[in-house]
Amino acid sequence: MHVQEWLDSVPAVAVYAAVALVIGLESLGIPLPGEIILVSAALLSSQHSGVNPVVLGACATAGAVIGDSIGYAIGRKGGRPLLAWLGRKFPRHFSAGHVATAERSFEKWGMWAVFFGRFVALLRIFAGPLAGVLHMPYWKFLIANVLGGICWAGGTTAVIYYVGIVAEDWLKRFSYVGLGVAVLIGLASMLILRRKAKKAQADQREAEPVGAGE
Repeated sequence: MHVQEWLDSVPAVAVYAAVALVIGLESLGIPLPGEIILVSAALLSSQHSGVNPVVLGACATAGAVIGDSIGYAIGRKGGRPLLAWLGRKFPRHFSAGHVATAERSFEKWGMWAVFFGRFVALLRIFAGPLAGVLHMPYWKFLIANVLGGICWAGGTTAVIYYVGIVAEDWLKRFSYVGLGVAVLIGLASMLILRRKAKKAQADQREAEPVGAGE
């Protein structure tokens, strides 16, 4: 069953709980499709009177912030042996190369890596545990974590919700073509920050050999 179909078949409270849980576990460091379920639930809220987009955004934000905080605590306690263990269990996501790239981002950008990492799938998984491993002061992590969670979860919910409202109106006039176009526009707007974050990482990798030579 597709994610959207499953969400449409359960009560609103279950939708809120599922979104908060999946996003929380992803933020904790477990590779799960948090962004996919958030987008699906936000789109559902625009077509389902029982799912409140404000409550949905709040639950997604809470899951993101709490999950990241737990990941931070685990990373601070487990240290680098934890990253090595994760690399063995999830080599696709926690390979040595991915860890090194995320670590360079944290060392260069600090709090901003936590904030913008919320918009990038790989860094979203790494942010909490890696910040703990690197002993980032918790108050800095918490500020970036809360702001990033609000902007990502709340912003994604709002954008997709209003895209769904527009799409529903288009459906009455232009059939399912309108829905497809509207969803693509919403997803494209959500990818803008992700592209900026990836570009920053690419610039950092290009500059690294120069710094190493110096």
